Amino acid sequence: MHTAFTEEQVEIRRTLREVLLKRCGPDEARAAVLTPAGHDLRLWHSLADQLGLPGISVQQQYGGAGCGLLELALVCEEAGRVLLPSPLTATAALTVPLVTALGTPKQRAGLLPRLASGRLTGTLAVPSGTLPDALGLAGDGAGRLRAGWSGGGRAGGVQARRTGDGWRLYGEAGQVLDGHTAGLLLVAAHTGGYACSRTLLFALRPEKARGVVRTRLTALDETRPQARIELRDVEAEPLGPADSDVRGALAGVGGAVATALAAEAVGAADRALERTVEYACVREQFGRPIGSFQAVKHRLADLYVAVQAARSAVYYAAWSGRPAVGGLALAQALETARVVTAEAVQLHGGIGVTWEHDVQMYFKRAASDALLFGPVHGLRERAADVAGLFDATGSREAVVL
Repeated sequence: MHTAFTEEQVEIRRTLREVLLKRCGPDEARAAVLTPAGHDLRLWHSLADQLGLPGISVQQQYGGAGCGLLELALVCEEAGRVLLPSPLTATAALTVPLVTALGTPKQRAGLLPRLASGRLTGTLAVPSGTLPDALGLAGDGAGRLRAGWSGGGRAGGVQARRTGDGWRLYGEAGQVLDGHTAGLLLVAAHTGGYACSRTLLFALRPEKARGVVRTRLTALDETRPQARIELRDVEAEPLGPADSDVRGALAGVGGAVATALAAEAVGAADRALERTVEYACVREQFGRPIGSFQAVKHRLADLYVAVQAARSAVYYAAWSGRPAVGGLALAQALETARVVTAEAVQLHGGIGVTWEHDVQMYFKRAASDALLFGPVHGLRERAADVAGLFDATGSREAVVL
């Protein structure tokens, strides 16, 4: 496996970092999250038109760049450094792979070019708190998955029923990333009843459907908007044939989604550490910078090692493309982001928790991501199960992830 970055990959990182440093500083991010969309629409269209970010992983035949997971991870890492408020993750990491894997030729031809252009954004709607389960990153295996993680009826979630003219959806999904603005909703719905329960994925255009209520939620991390989606007898069409292997498709993209999210977390942790080092070099105590004290040096060195280890895990997951490795990379990145941002707040002292300072935004991102995409121990347990790390008696096998 060749692990060196190509010139094109280096250029992607350099160009995006330059653009985001000019267009998405802390003040710009604070202003963007207060808009109805929750992000800067002009910046989003600029990133789409000039850099082609929404279509970075879309096949070239549909107007995308045709890049791989590593390029997507590099983009997400740079977005995480500035806490970029945008539908990039929901569109490029969640929606595009699912449309590519499950969509019919007609659906792919109709949706992928618009997603690649950035004029159409998308997201995945699943019941609250089940996104890691839906993507095969957490949970206790096939037994739970067959039981219907998507809910439906009294179990909550979304129920799908077939009518003479198609399918109808009824129910609710919470904590949907960028759900209040997405032009395409991929809704996971439960159907078939208890005896033959299964989950289907439906494509829904909110602006063209009746009975859709979307409410933006108050979130801990304002730079990652979330919404509650309420569906009241809404007409929708299945994504792909009705007998598609939705569970397999979701699990198939789970590793890539985990890698992209892990890259964002690493970027945020890296930038928080940089800000802390800069502060330690100028903040004086007892007539000298606090960064000159041995205890502070050791703490910063430990954080640097943790960030580099998490970054290596993300890059390995992107190069390998293995779902279990993606889940482990996400677990390590989430834990690293939590530790680094918490230490950053402490080393900044009282100013670190004030609204005016930027470091508290990184702490909120780390805490929010741990709640949305964790827990960390669940991600690691699932990765160990998938890889067969432990046999039935609990003895450890010599399996390398």
